[in-house]
Amino acid sequence: MRDGPVTPFYAAPQHGPRPLPLFLEMLRTETAASPDRLRAALAGLAAYQAADRGAKRRLGGVRHRRGRARLRNYGGAGPPVIFIPSLINPPFILDLTRRQSLLRWLAQQGHRTLLLDWGTPDAAARDMDIADHVTQLLLPLIRRLAEPPILIGYCLGGTIAAAAACLTPVAGLAMIAAPWQFDGFDTGARARIAELWAAARPACKAMGFVPMEVLQTGFWQLDPARTISKYEAFAAMPPGGDAARTFVALEDWANAGAPLTFAAGAEMFESLFANNITGAGGWTIAGTAIDPGGLACPTIDFVSMHDRIVPAASAIGFADRRELAAGHVGMIVGSGARAQLWQPLADWISRTRAGREAPHHSARRSPP
Repeated sequence: MRDGPVTPFYAAPQHGPRPLPLFLEMLRTETAASPDRLRAALAGLAAYQAADRGAKRRLGGVRHRRGRARLRNYGGAGPPVIFIPSLINPPFILDLTRRQSLLRWLAQQGHRTLLLDWGTPDAAARDMDIADHVTQLLLPLIRRLAEPPILIGYCLGGTIAAAAACLTPVAGLAMIAAPWQFDGFDTGARARIAELWAAARPACKAMGFVPMEVLQTGFWQLDPARTISKYEAFAAMPPGGDAARTFVALEDWANAGAPLTFAAGAEMFESLFANNITGAGGWTIAGTAIDPGGLACPTIDFVSMHDRIVPAASAIGFADRRELAAGHVGMIVGSGARAQLWQPLADWISRTRAGREAPHHSARRSPP
């Protein structure tokens, strides 16, 4: 008997949603009183696993490399604009499909658009915390550019972008659904996150990684009913239609992603969520206190008012704050994303470019 080709783990549809056993347990609990809902959700799950994904999506070409990190080019002109995604989930939420790509759209508007791809950590990176991701990966890539860039960070990427802006000259900083005041998270949510980490920490420490399954478990616990109901809704969608293709693309994104290094996961759970080190003013990197309120460059914060992942109360509090009637993901790829986020962000970039002076020689304002 001849051996056939082996399907890689990350490409095997039976492994989504991840972790599948937890999804099935939530499915049983949420539909216990309704066999019809159970059948619909199972039909949606089967349809998702069997969906035709077409050709593999390709991100922008690599412009610069630093270790496992890549700075990917999406074209455009003028001063560089770097998008920094979260360490959690892959970066392609910003370039989801040809029609739903914030990056490609901004490049078409004439902005020189770049994407930071964090890559996949190996075992040697286990002690690399969030601060190390800033100093060892992001800052060297920024310094490869001919002029200070505008930084735009999404979710935890916004937290990271704010730190980078305090450590090297930049032309502007935009934070999108980015947490900073971690005590703005609901007390119950923080307690559940702490409980999850206490249970997972020993195994994660032994592996040197925080697997995506651990993080996904935390996300699902925020709203288990919605996690199941969206699969019920998917079962009723016409196969191959726009809505169905978007659902598959989003679920593939939500269920994908490299693991966090153990040190980055520990810093996130213990320093950020448990101790609010950023909001309390205690975050120091390379001997510098991270205080985005003292930046000399233009800053803006796009805050989702319907966010189940990063609540509005956790936002940084910049004077220029734009409130969006959209969810954490919907603000990036939803039907109203172009009007609510894309165009206002493009306008802010244009104003920042038009008003920029000579290259900044300091990342911070001089003290009074």
